[in-house]
Amino acid sequence: MNRRPLFAPSYSVTPVAAGVASPCVSVCTMNEQTGLCNGCLRTLDEIAHWGLYDDDEKRAVWAQLAGRRAQQAG
Repeated sequence: MNRRPLFAPSYSVTPVAAGVASPCVSVCTMNEQTGLCNGCLRTLDEIAHWGLYDDDEKRAVWAQLAGRRAQQAG
């Protein structure tokens, strides 16, 4: 007797590339004076579009965050 699985997946499982990590630190409150998140220092636009950005755009945001941190440390 030829046995086959009752439920054969009709899709292939492909690992997702890690890509560029989000800078989110789960402190999601906006500073009204600066317009930046108090946790990750991103703008609302950067937060909203993060999932749409390609890796180069994400790295560009990361580069801006370093400057923002330095400015805050002042």
